[in-house]
Amino acid sequence: MSPKSYLTGLFGRSPIRPLQEHMTKVYACVKQLRPLFAAVVAGDHEKVAETQEWIAQLEREADGLKKNLRLHLPMGLFMPVDRRDLLDVLMVQDSIANQAKDIAGLIVGRHMTLPKEMHELFLKYGDRCLDAVVQAQKVINELDELVETGFRGIEVEHVKSMIKELNHIESDTDRIQVKLRDILYRLEDDLRPTDVMFTYQLIERVGNVADCAQRVGSRLELVLAK
Repeated sequence: MSPKSYLTGLFGRSPIRPLQEHMTKVYACVKQLRPLFAAVVAGDHEKVAETQEWIAQLEREADGLKKNLRLHLPMGLFMPVDRRDLLDVLMVQDSIANQAKDIAGLIVGRHMTLPKEMHELFLKYGDRCLDAVVQAQKVINELDELVETGFRGIEVEHVKSMIKELNHIESDTDRIQVKLRDILYRLEDDLRPTDVMFTYQLIERVGNVADCAQRVGSRLELVLAK
């Protein structure tokens, strides 16, 4: 019997796989921001509404996985990762999907458009924020290996390197966000004040996607430090 099979038999089903499944669903939800933003730039309101509904559905599915994991998370002392740490990671993952739902809701609710001067950079911004979620998912998918190695050795260094790259991506999104704000600031006099206000809000919420993805890495860093 392998060590992994022995541990599974002794302590029950590991919660790592459901956590990874939840993150997969979160990414499926957030990935829809790409066609959403493309539809906003193209002025395709029908596609915007259709994508918003799909994002809301995927967020509900992610929420269902979250609730199921919380209900069935073992209470014993012999889990490979502390229960509180797992719940912390789960809640941060959940916040990523929530951000996507809120972004889509804001765009549809306000019938938002973007100034042409912002189009190219905004799409780049969205892509880079999604890169952060992709990287966070890669980190979460390494948890199996971390558990098997007892959170020791070269696998730990590999995950730390992945988290470092996640931090780098999030820093990129911060830099792009500053540029977008600068463009919007220069255009303020030509736009309705309410449009300006909600566009600033949209920029911030998209950035929150990358911030939440980075927090997934930060939570795992704390686990590695224990």
